[in-house]
Order: sequence, then structure tokens, then C-alpha cells
Amino acid sequence: MRNERPFARPPHGTVIVGGGAGGLELACALGRRLGAEQVTLVDQQLFHIWKPSLHEVAAGTLDIHQEGLSYEMLAHDNGFDFCLGAMTGLDVPGKVLQVGPVRDERGEELLPARELVFDQLVIAVGSTANHYGVPGAADFTLALNRPADAERFRRDMLRLLTAADLRRSVGEAGQVRIVIIGGGATGVELAAELREASVVHSRYGFRRLDPQRDVQITLLEGAGRILAPLPEKVSAAAARLLGERHVRVEVGCRVARVTPQQVEDAAGRVFAADLVVWAAGIQAPAVLATLGLPTSRAGQLQVSDRLLVQGQTDVYALGDCAACPMADGGWVPPRAQAAHQQARYLLAALTRRARGRPAPDRPFVYRDHGSLVSLGTRSSVGNLMGNLFRSTWFVQGTLARTMYMGLHLMHHLAVLGALRTAVLALARFLVKRATPLVKLH
Repeated sequence: MRNERPFARPPHGTVIVGGGAGGLELACALGRRLGAEQVTLVDQQLFHIWKPSLHEVAAGTLDIHQEGLSYEMLAHDNGFDFCLGAMTGLDVPGKVLQVGPVRDERGEELLPARELVFDQLVIAVGSTANHYGVPGAADFTLALNRPADAERFRRDMLRLLTAADLRRSVGEAGQVRIVIIGGGATGVELAAELREASVVHSRYGFRRLDPQRDVQITLLEGAGRILAPLPEKVSAAAARLLGERHVRVEVGCRVARVTPQQVEDAAGRVFAADLVVWAAGIQAPAVLATLGLPTSRAGQLQVSDRLLVQGQTDVYALGDCAACPMADGGWVPPRAQAAHQQARYLLAALTRRARGRPAPDRPFVYRDHGSLVSLGTRSSVGNLMGNLFRSTWFVQGTLARTMYMGLHLMHHLAVLGALRTAVLALARFLVKRATPLVKLH
């Protein structure tokens, strides 16, 4: 029977908005338990990319068309329904989620606006860049929020490399100047990956360019050291490895202004730039402030230690978009491991509720297992901690790189299963030996 609302659907049990690491893992696990009639995933993209790997897509060392996992395929294989579109509004009392229309590149409507009726709602829309009001930052920098952002950076970089190579061919100076604002994990990983990619590019068609001389990479960090939230030993190791790769690192550098040609800091220093990446902070998507739900100063949804949005009994939030308290008075950090743990917690709660049983009477407890930072295909640095070890262990080199790759495989294991993850890993190993090491088109 048709719902009286336009474009409405019958009740869909649990609706999950956001197909990132946490949202997708929850949808896959819940779908396998309950089925498509009870679980719906909403996302404005057609395919999924593990967000921590976007720096590899930007550098061209990871092909987005090979890495991307179709949401429709995942829905079919894991037993959930997929709805393409962006969340535009929410009727909390009526338990109705509004999904906006889908348009093509020319602005023509492919799908109309729709409404989903839910029993339980999980909001997992991730985060976006926080420019902190820096003049020019929103207009002249690029943040790696989505796969499309990483692809845009990669194409712009190829265009600049081509122009620089042509200038070198006629005896003129040819350089590409890349400035990365923010010395956290994203900025450090991107700097290392770009340096590695520049060396490979010099072997594939850009032979006139010297990767160290002609591809200048500068990393700017406002704090006294890069990777400031991590132990100092990890930070020092990362700084040393970046230095060995001829990446210029400037700490204590507070960006004051960005223009189309340069970045200026509060001390008056100027850094010439052809490409600028903003990796200096995140905030919750603006749509959350329009939903009529309580939000924090950073725009995140305020949730209880059961991941329920404050004042709600059927609306949950997880991942970067949720301000979740911890027992020590702090907040759960915006990390992929936190979203993974929250998805696993909600799996038990939502399964029991769907089967007419009360959710487990226990709070969500975040366990920090440490952090790993990729510094290219051969090296990583990080620390292992939490309940894995009684003290913090520092790891680097091949061991750390292997563990970093394992994190990616664990995510695929959660959404694809053991057999398909193993086949995919083998296929990528073979493809890398039959194709260029960077994407050139």
C-alpha cells in the first residue's frame, strides 16, 4: 500500500546513512543477519573506497576503478538494500528520512527525492574539512574527503607534471610545487606517497623531470611536531623518513591565508604553490545542524555511551560525526578503528532490537589499539597499545607496513568475507606486475 508521503517507501527496519568504514561494516553484518527487508544503506556515492587509502588514490598509486567496491554488489552479496542519494532532512517524530534527488553531470535528474520510513536510524556520515575561517582556504585548497576529491587532485597533478616536462623539453625551468597543510596522519601519508609517486612518474613519460628537484613537496604543521597526537618517537621517525625523501617539513607554521599562487603563514613566510591540500582538521557535515538533533560545538551529533543521540530512543550515530563520551571525560577520537568498534557494538544492539529483545545493557567502551602511519609502499611507523600490550610498542619499517596493509584487509574481510578478500588480494598482487605502478590516465 502506498504511503501518503510522496516517493515514500514502506518501513525499512534499520536505515544506515553513510557507507564509510563503520556504516558499511554495520550494514553488511546486519544484512547478513536480518536481510534486505530489514536493513537499508543510504549513500550518495555508487562505490566504496576505504577512506584511509584516499592518499594513495590522490598520488595515483592506487587505481580507484580497481579498488572501488560497488554498493549494489555489496548489498546483493550481504543481504541489505541500497538507496543512492544524500540525506537532506529528517522527521524525527514521524521516523522518516528525506533523501535528495540524484543528478548527472549536466544537472539532469536521474532519481527523484525520496523518503525512507525507519524503525531505527544510524547516522554515519563521516566528516569534512574544517578550514577554521582561514581566508582563501575553502576556495583554493583541496581536501581528500571523497574519492572524487582524490581523483581531481591526481588529474591536476598529471596536468602540472605534463606542463613542467614540456617546459623542460625546451630548456625552461619546470617545477610542480605541492603544499600540504596539516601534519597529521593524512598529510604525512600523502607527502610520502606523492614523493614515491613522483619517482615512478619520472620513469613513465616524465623523464626530463628530476623527482626531488622538480616535484617540490612542502608539509606545513601548526604544532611543534608532526603527528602531534602520537608518541614523540613515532613523530621523530616520520620526520626523519620524510627528510630522507626530500619532503620539506615546517612545524610551528600557522597558515594565515591561501591564494591561487601561494600559502602565507602568520609569521609572514610565503610558500609558492601550484597545488594545495588541506589536511589540517575536520568537522561534521553541515547537514547535521539542520536535522533538529543536538550537536556539539564541532557540529557532531551528541550521543550517549550507548551511541544513541541525546534525547532519542531510535536514532544512533557513529564514527566521525558522533561526539561520544568516554569514561575518563574525553571523547572517542575520529579514527577508523573507533568506527569499526562502534559498528561492532551497534550490531549486537540492533540485532536484538530487530528480534524484539532489549539491547544489551552495557555502554560502548573505546579501546585504543595504537596507530599506524603509512610512509609509502615499503615503510610505515606507528605504536601498538591498548589492551594488546601492557605498554606502548614502537614499530616501523616492513613490520609496520605489513600491519598497515593488514588493517585494509581486515576492512575488506568485514564486507567481502574471507574467500573474496583472499582472491582480491591475490588479484591486486598480480595486476601490479602487469600494469604501471601509477595511474597515468
